[in-house]
Amino acid sequence: MDPSDQSSELFASFPPIPFTLFLPEENFSLNINPNSDTTINTSITPDQDSTNGSSQFFPFTVPKKRRRGRPQRSVTSFNFPPFPNGSFSGNNGIVSSSSSSASVPVSRNNVGSSSSNVPDVADEIIVINKESTAEALLALTAGFPADHLTEDEIDARVVSVIGGIEQVNYIIIRNHIIAKWRENVSNWVTKEMFIDSIPTHCHTLLDTAYNFLVSHGYINFGVAPAIKEKIPAEPSKPSVIVVGAGLAGLAAARQLMRFGFKVTVLEGRKRAGGRVYTKKMEGGNRVCAAADLGGSVLTGTLGNPLGIMARQLGYSLHKVRDKCPLYSLGGKSVDPDMDLKVETAFNHLLDKASMLRQSMGEVSVDVSLGAALETFWQAHGDAINSEEMNLFNWHLANLEYANAGLLSKLSLAFWDQDDPYDMGGDHCFLAGGNGRLVQALAENVPILFEKTVHTIRYSGHGVQVIAGNQVFEGDMALCTVPLGVLKSGSIKFIPELPQRKLDGIKRLGFGLLNKVAMLFPRVFWEMDLDTFGHLSDDPSRRGEFFLFYNYATVAGGPLLIALVAGEAAHKFESMPPTDAVTRVIEILKGIYEPQGIEVPEPIQTVCTRWASDPFSLGSYSNVAVGASGDDYDILAENVGDGRLFFAGEATTRRYPATMHGAFLSGLREAANMANYANARALKLKIDRGPSKNAHSCACLLADLFREPDLEFGSFSVIFGRKNADPKSTVILRVTFNDPQKKNHEGPNSDQRHTNKLLFQQLQSHFSQQQQLHVYTLLSRQQALELREVRGGDEMRLNYLCEKLGVRLVGRKGLGPNADSVIASIKAERGNKKPSSTYLALKSGTSKMKTSSTRNAVRRAKIVRNSTRVAAAAPVSNTPNDIKQMDQDSSATLQIHVMIQPSSDGIYDTSHRSNQHDIFKH
Repeated sequence: MDPSDQSSELFASFPPIPFTLFLPEENFSLNINPNSDTTINTSITPDQDSTNGSSQFFPFTVPKKRRRGRPQRSVTSFNFPPFPNGSFSGNNGIVSSSSSSASVPVSRNNVGSSSSNVPDVADEIIVINKESTAEALLALTAGFPADHLTEDEIDARVVSVIGGIEQVNYIIIRNHIIAKWRENVSNWVTKEMFIDSIPTHCHTLLDTAYNFLVSHGYINFGVAPAIKEKIPAEPSKPSVIVVGAGLAGLAAARQLMRFGFKVTVLEGRKRAGGRVYTKKMEGGNRVCAAADLGGSVLTGTLGNPLGIMARQLGYSLHKVRDKCPLYSLGGKSVDPDMDLKVETAFNHLLDKASMLRQSMGEVSVDVSLGAALETFWQAHGDAINSEEMNLFNWHLANLEYANAGLLSKLSLAFWDQDDPYDMGGDHCFLAGGNGRLVQALAENVPILFEKTVHTIRYSGHGVQVIAGNQVFEGDMALCTVPLGVLKSGSIKFIPELPQRKLDGIKRLGFGLLNKVAMLFPRVFWEMDLDTFGHLSDDPSRRGEFFLFYNYATVAGGPLLIALVAGEAAHKFESMPPTDAVTRVIEILKGIYEPQGIEVPEPIQTVCTRWASDPFSLGSYSNVAVGASGDDYDILAENVGDGRLFFAGEATTRRYPATMHGAFLSGLREAANMANYANARALKLKIDRGPSKNAHSCACLLADLFREPDLEFGSFSVIFGRKNADPKSTVILRVTFNDPQKKNHEGPNSDQRHTNKLLFQQLQSHFSQQQQLHVYTLLSRQQALELREVRGGDEMRLNYLCEKLGVRLVGRKGLGPNADSVIASIKAERGNKKPSSTYLALKSGTSKMKTSSTRNAVRRAKIVRNSTRVAAAAPVSNTPNDIKQMDQDSSATLQIHVMIQPSSDGIYDTSHRSNQHDIFKH
């Protein structure tokens, strides 16, 4: 046995969970061949086009995490409407359409009215082809909802109006692009391929959809030659340090290289792949096999990006078959009727646990799934014999395997929160092992092995990653280490990670799964099955070698792998390898020798020790008691104003504990890092330029304030929506004399405070055509407190001065701290202009007003004169002259504001009103 290879993990091993479709219409056909290109073909006869789309649904089965160790016998379904050959109603609906027409007119104001009303072309739902429903199904496997946008799409502002016709057309175009690429994933799909099929008025949507899909890695990803050749020979963008060469790190590295970044990957091990590890086992007589000691099963191959990579490489996939017999202690096969009885009862208990958490509400967050199941089982009315109890314990072990965690530590409320996002299709083994995918991903990626990172420094200026006595500097860093490493604190972050992230790291669970891989001189087990199980009479050892995988069909030799889950997996860490192998052989002999089948001694064995591996310290994540799916999102948040990012299976809420989840998280962070880098490059370009670029910077800030995250009276606030830390920095803008913002927040005629005169003077000075914008930096909590101040704008201004003691400044007076906040917000929002319709999408702390008739925000250009006006410097005792130019008027209005003596464009309102004076030239 090779001691260096005693570390392994299986975080995506979910054998078969069937994905099926229940189709209510006889004339609707859906053919899926898992061995083909997975293109879905459908046909619906015209007379079946729905005119009442809300009543027709295609139910999808949702595979349950409970059944990862064995085939699913019962499933739960969810529904989504036919797309788009049916009908939409309201803002999200699809109107009935004819496949022979290029587009379907819909009047916004008078649907179904007289034909004399000629609709605008923008009010039409386009029809690209007759396969829109099939393309919607295919997009669903990639994680896109059938009738609404994803969070990432909303954040990217892919449409200007949420829920309208534009959104419907965007979704149709997006789905069509995905389907086109899936036809041949080895090709690079270009935007020009769709010009002729997309109506001219939707070409902007085509640009948006295509750019989103490419930048976020939904199409044109992988290792096909046509895709690899898109990586530029020389980088043109800043340097990035990637910590960890697992699937997340490799996916991000390749994507960033294609974006033009200079990438360096630091890996502590001597190999790439992380918790995906294929070891070549061999013995005499040329017997050898490839053993997946880590992640082994590709789950949901219809949408799984690793399955797409396998197609690009021409690698064959073997479907994990449903047959999984169980054997009792003496090796006797478990009676099928008893097996079905106990399994049915077990699933019933899970359903009761689900109902219990619904009735308990928030209290269920602090209750374990194991406690609920044990209580229900003890209260089970039927008589229970010892074999039935052993069967029940086997199902508990199977559940602990699915979650890599003890049931006593799994959250009753959220243990299965990712179930609705399971990808459709078969669950498969990759012939030759998943290490072949790792090898393809690592090709030509600059990886430095045996570089154990112990410190990561980050600031607004860049990052330093320290491994041993070497310091690697970069513009950004991506940390992809497993959750177990983050929990251990073996990497020191300077400054310390935000408490919000530290709490999330602590709350999430990180479990353990171990394996024993055995290469035999010959196959002695049945070859018509891929899995079989073994029962234990000791509840504490129920997960010990409870499930066996037959790898002989894909490994290239007679290979069996035994799994160790739950409490037994932890005890296994200290079990001598010889004792472990001896125990496994005893089990196999107990099963097969009564059948007259000799069990030979293995040629080579490998026992994994994932909890002892310093580069993993466990197997894969789970939702522990007290945690929730939100913690995955928290772990995914970047820190340091877009300098330090995080990826890995524990950072994806939808696909945790899976290989494809890790891969997709790498693509996700590559897109985020590119957005932040582009925003910083834009800011740098603006900062280096003279007054013309200063005007551009003012325009950028004005554009961001077109969609404030908070808006009350004459006060507006913008902040990064992905950072919910109440101490995070936000930008407050006060607009004087905004004709669209009237103060209706209560009587104020009798209010007296020190800044009332200033406010009235500033407001009365400007005409209806001109505005003055002044700014300051606050914490998010302070902004929320300011919003709650009653008495209107005057009282809020007083609160700013007397309570918070802030200074209102011109744009340049905000300084570099605001620049990083602006860059962060710009990176989140992307390049698309904001729309007021997004305001209603974000709830909680973000309460915003909308108005479809609001005039464009007027931009004020602040320039210097001979007396140093509106410059950014510390407060001094020199008066300010401000020239404000209205961008919509040819006239220039010069105003001298004597608020508080200053030379930096700072309007200090912290003094009494009798010190203020305003006069006009």
